[in-house]
Amino acid sequence: MNVGEDPNDRHWSDQIEETLIACLLGAMTLVTFANVVARYLNSNILWALEASVFMFGWLVLLGASYAVKKRIHLGVDALINVLKPANRRLLGLLAVASCLVFAILLLKGAYDYWAVFADLPPTAGRWFPLGFEDSFRSQSFYEVDDIPMLPFLHFLEDWLNYGEEYEKLPKVLPYIVLPLSMLLLLYRFLQAAWDIWTGKSDRLVASHELEGEIHEVQ
Repeated sequence: MNVGEDPNDRHWSDQIEETLIACLLGAMTLVTFANVVARYLNSNILWALEASVFMFGWLVLLGASYAVKKRIHLGVDALINVLKPANRRLLGLLAVASCLVFAILLLKGAYDYWAVFADLPPTAGRWFPLGFEDSFRSQSFYEVDDIPMLPFLHFLEDWLNYGEEYEKLPKVLPYIVLPLSMLLLLYRFLQAAWDIWTGKSDRLVASHELEGEIHEVQ
């Protein structure tokens, strides 16, 4: 929660994101600590490193969209601050339009990479989605290197692997964060665009935001 923010104004989606990010941080810490202890006992948790890498990836990708929502990405607003309010909004709209295009490209690439693991067709088109591919090579049988298959996920074997058993966790699960996080990033940029369009804000980020919040608290 930001400094000076009213807890009653927080959206339920913020609480879900914050809880998930906190859980990922906690799980990474516990898994890494457990593996360190195991090594001192001349043992090793084989899947600990790979699980930590996946959790760190989830943390970064989900955190990127959350940072857009909270306007805490790094930014330089020296030029914006000397412009008139109307010009600030214009530059803000141009900036968020560029970010929206970038987010769409990321979403397409993320979905196309993940789709073959889910036995789904990737999108057609080099840059922007132009429908779906008629034929593709399914990679739903691909597994991670070390994380074992969890018993409650065996239903995925019938859904994705044509009844064949998974020895390790299928890649479709850890990589699902790619399209989900990019879709969430696109949504957050749309929110930012709406705020600028309606006059609630005039920029995507503010490098002196913390100074203003400290001033409000004082």
